[in-house]
Amino acid sequence: MKSHIDIVFLFSCLIISLITTTGCNETDYQALLQFKSMISNEGLRSWNSSFHHCDWSGVSCEKPHIRVTYLVLESQGLEGSLSPHVGNLSFLRYFSLADNNFHGSIPQELGRLSRLRLLSLAHNNFSGVIPSNLSGCSNLEELHLSHNKLVGSIPKEISFLSKLGFFYLRTNKLTGGIPPVLGNITSMKEFSADVNPLGGSIPDTLGNWKSLTNLILGRCNLTGTIPHSIFNLSLLTGLSFSENQLTGSLPSALGTMFPLLEFLQLWGNQLNGPLPTSISNCTKLEHLEVDRNNFSGKLTVDFAKLKNIYLISLGYNLYGFGEDDDMKFIDTLKNCSKLKLLQLNDCKFQGVLPTSIGNLSDQLTSLDLERNDIHGNLPSSIGNLVGLTRLFLSDNQFTGKIPSSIGKLQRLQDASLSKNQFLGSIPDTIGNLSMLTILHIYSNKLEGNIPSSLVNCHHLLALHLYDNKLSGKIPTQLLQLRSLTIALNLSQNNLSGSLPTEVADLKMLAYLDLSGNKLSGNIPSSIGGCTSLTFLSLKDNLFQGKVPPSLNSIRALSTLDLSHNNFSGPIPPFLQLLPLLEYVNLSFNSFEGEVPMIGVFTNASAFSVLGNSRLCGGLAELGLPKCKETRKHKKRFSLFVILILIASTVFTIICVVYACYKKRKGQPSQSSTEEQFMKVSYGQLLKATNGFSEANLIGEGGFSSVYQGVLDDGLVVAVKVIHLQNRGAHKSFLVECEAWRGIRHRNLLKIITSCSSVDFQGNDFKALVYEFMPNGTLHDWLHSAATTSKLNLLQRINILIDVASALDYLHNHCLPTIVHCDLKPSNILLDDDMVAHVGDFGVARFLGTNSNQNNTSGIRGTVGYAPPEYGVGSEMTSSGDVYSFGILLLELMTGKRPTDNIFHESLNLHKFAYMALPDHVIDVIDVDLLSFLQEDVIATRRELANARKIEECLASTIKIGVSCSVDSPAQRLDITNVVNELHHILDMLKNI
Repeated sequence: MKSHIDIVFLFSCLIISLITTTGCNETDYQALLQFKSMISNEGLRSWNSSFHHCDWSGVSCEKPHIRVTYLVLESQGLEGSLSPHVGNLSFLRYFSLADNNFHGSIPQELGRLSRLRLLSLAHNNFSGVIPSNLSGCSNLEELHLSHNKLVGSIPKEISFLSKLGFFYLRTNKLTGGIPPVLGNITSMKEFSADVNPLGGSIPDTLGNWKSLTNLILGRCNLTGTIPHSIFNLSLLTGLSFSENQLTGSLPSALGTMFPLLEFLQLWGNQLNGPLPTSISNCTKLEHLEVDRNNFSGKLTVDFAKLKNIYLISLGYNLYGFGEDDDMKFIDTLKNCSKLKLLQLNDCKFQGVLPTSIGNLSDQLTSLDLERNDIHGNLPSSIGNLVGLTRLFLSDNQFTGKIPSSIGKLQRLQDASLSKNQFLGSIPDTIGNLSMLTILHIYSNKLEGNIPSSLVNCHHLLALHLYDNKLSGKIPTQLLQLRSLTIALNLSQNNLSGSLPTEVADLKMLAYLDLSGNKLSGNIPSSIGGCTSLTFLSLKDNLFQGKVPPSLNSIRALSTLDLSHNNFSGPIPPFLQLLPLLEYVNLSFNSFEGEVPMIGVFTNASAFSVLGNSRLCGGLAELGLPKCKETRKHKKRFSLFVILILIASTVFTIICVVYACYKKRKGQPSQSSTEEQFMKVSYGQLLKATNGFSEANLIGEGGFSSVYQGVLDDGLVVAVKVIHLQNRGAHKSFLVECEAWRGIRHRNLLKIITSCSSVDFQGNDFKALVYEFMPNGTLHDWLHSAATTSKLNLLQRINILIDVASALDYLHNHCLPTIVHCDLKPSNILLDDDMVAHVGDFGVARFLGTNSNQNNTSGIRGTVGYAPPEYGVGSEMTSSGDVYSFGILLLELMTGKRPTDNIFHESLNLHKFAYMALPDHVIDVIDVDLLSFLQEDVIATRRELANARKIEECLASTIKIGVSCSVDSPAQRLDITNVVNELHHILDMLKNI
C-alpha cells in the first residue's frame, strides 16, 4: 500500500514538473515573440514556427529545463526598440545586441535578470538614462553600453554589482562625474568612460580597484590632479586620461609603480614638471603619449629598455634645455626595433640632430621634429630610415645641403623640410621618391634649377618650393605631372623664361602660384586647359601682352592675381562673367579702357586696378576719370557685337529646332553639326574591333555592346553597337544621337561619330563611336575583383565634382534642359587622369519640348538608382537625376550597391547612410577607403587632428548624398549647390 502511494506521489510530482516547465518554456517563447515584434526590419525572418525557439538564430537554451540562457544577436542590422518583455527571460545569462540600430530607452525590466552575467548593448542608438535598477542583475560581470546616446549620470546603484569586472561607457553623453561609490566594486578589471562630458575630478576611491588592468577616461572634462591612489594600481596595463584639464606632476617613481604598463595616454592636459626618468622601467610599454602638456626639463628617459615600444609622442612640451646635447636621448632609441612613430615637435629642442638618427628602426614610418631649434646639417644617415612614409623637419635651423641620401626613402609619401636654412640645390635623387604625394621645401635658401627628376613622382599631389632662390626655367616635365591636383607653388624665386604651353596638362590642378619670379612673354592660351584651377597668381613677374581669352574656360576660378606685370589692352570682359570669381587683382599693369561694373567688379573690395593710368569709369569708389565719348563709341560697338552674337545664337537655336521639326514630320535633315563628325563605315568598325571579337568586348548592356577598337588613323575608340533586335534599342539610339548633337562639356563623354548602315548580311547596323576611356568605369573601380587599385578620398571627391558639374551643365546650361535618367557607376567613365565623364544618353529626356520621347512610359532608369517617383509614373525631371547622383555618391563613399543584400524593405542605402550621421560616419565608409585613410592618418596628435578634419569631410560628403536622395523631389538639393558644397569639401581636404 505504501509503495502504491509513493508511485502516485512521484507521478503527481512529474506532472507538476512538466506543467511548470511547459509554462516557463511558453513564457520564454512569448518573450522572444514580443522582442521580435519590435524589430522594424526583417532581420529575424528565421524566427518562425518551422523551428523550436531554442533553435532560432542567436538563441540557446539550457537543458533539461529548456530555458533561454543565451541571446546573442550582434551585427545583424536589427532596427527597432528593445521590448521590456526581455525581462521575462529569467534564466538569461548572456545577452548581447551589440552593433545594431536599436533606439529608444533601455527597459527597466532588464533589472529582473538576476542570472545575467553579460549585458552588451554597445554600438546602437539607445537614448535616455542608464536604469538604476540594473543593480538587480546581481551576477553581472560585464556591462557594455559604449557608443550610444545615453544621458544623465552613472547610477550610484551600479556599485551594488559586486561581481562586475568590465564596465564600458565610452562615447555617450553622460554627465555628473564619476560616482566615488564605484570604488566599492573591488572586482573591477576594466573601466572605460572616455568621450563623455562627465566633468568633476577623478575619485580617490578608484584606487580600491586592485585588480584593475585598464582605466580609460579620455575626453571626460576631468579637472584636478591625478589621485595618488591611482599610482598604486600595480596591475595596470593601460592608462588613458587624455584631453582633459588635469594638473599637477607625475611621481618620479611612476615607472616602478606600473611595471606591467603597455600604453600610457596623458596628452592634452596641463600636467607639469619633468617627465619621470623611471618610465624606462616600464619595459612592456608599447604606446607613450604625453604631448600637449607643460612638461619641462631635460629629457632623460633611457628608451633602450623599451624594446616593445612602437609609438612615442612627446610634442608640445618644453624639454629643450638650451644645450647642444638636447637631442642626445636619440642615441638610446636604437634598440627600439618596433618603433613606428616618433613625434618630437614643438619641444624647444636645441643642438644638433645626432647621426644616430639613422640607427632608428627600419619600421619607423613617421618622424616629426617640426618647430624646434635644431641646427647644423641634416645627417646623411637619415637615408637609413627606409620605412619612413612621413618626414616632418620644418621650422628648425637646419643648414647645409639636403643630403642626396634622402632619395633612399622610397616609401616616403609626405615630406616637409620647409622654413629652415638649407643651401645648395635640390638633390636629383628626390625623383627616386616615387610614392611622394606632398612635398614642402619652401622658405629655405635653395639655389639652382628645379630638378626635372620630379617627373618620376607620379603620385605627387602638392609641391611647394616657394621662397627660395631657385633659378632657370620651369621644367616642362614638371608641368606634365598630371597627378598634381592640390597645389603647385613656385613663387618667390628667380625663375625665368616663359610659361611653357605644357601648363595645359595640369588639368586637375586647383592652386597655381608662380608669383614673384622673372617669368616673361605672353601667358600661353593653353592655360585654359587648367580647368580645375580655383587660385591663380602670376603677380610680380614680367609677363606682357593681353590676357588670353582661354582663361574663360577656368570656370571654377575664385582668385586671380595678375598684378605687377606688363599686361595691356582692355580688362577682359569675361572676368565679370566667371561665376565663382571672388577676388581679382589687375593692379600695376598697362590695362586701358573702361572698368567693368558686373560680377566681381561690383564690389570695390573684391578687385584692384591701381596703377593702370589709362583706365576709366567703373565704381565711383575707384576715383577714376569718366570715359570719353570715344570710349562710349567703343562701348556701343562692344554692345553691338554682343547683340550680334546673341542674334546668331538665337538663329542657330531656331535652325536646330526647325531641323528637329522637319525630322518629326518625316523630312530628311542633317545639321551642320553632324557634318563635322568623321564618317566611318561598318567595314571600318569591323576591322577596328577585330570583327567585334570577344577579346575586344569591354562592356555590355540591355541595348548595346561596347568594344575597344583602333581606327585606321591610330585613334583608340570605344564602339557602342546597338542591339537593334531588342525592343526600344532603335529609339535609344535616336535619343542618344539627339542628345549628343548639341552638348559639349569636359565631364561628358566625347562622341566622335555615329554609324547608321547595314552589315555584310544586309542587316541594319547602328553604332556610336566614342573617345576611349582607358581607366574604365566607376563601377569597375568600386566592385570589380579584377581592379586591384582602389580610389583614395581625393579621387572620389574629384569624381563626384566631375559628375555633379556634368549634371549642372545638362540641367542649367543646355537648351533645352537635358535629364540623363540613368545615372549610375557603370555610366561614369574615367580617362587617363581619372577625370570622370558621364556617358550613355540612351534614355535621356529633353525638357520643355514637344518631342514624343518625353511622353513615353518606357524605361525609367535602373533599379536602385531611379527615384521613387518614377515608379509611380511621374515625369522625368532634373531632381530625378539628383536622386540618382545622391545614390551614386553614397555608393562611392560606402562601397555598397543600392541593391546590396543587406538592404531589405525598410533599410536602403539612403537610410543606411542617414543613420550614421553625424557621429558614426566612419562605420559606413568603404573599407578600401578606410585603409587609405588609416595609412594616411596615424595616431600622433597632429595626425589625429587631421583625422578629425577628414571625418568632418566624410560626414559632409555623406550628408550631401543623403540630402540628394530623399524621397521628396522638392526637398532634394539643387545640383548647383551640390557642386559648390563639394568644392568646399575639396578645399577643406587641401588644407589638411
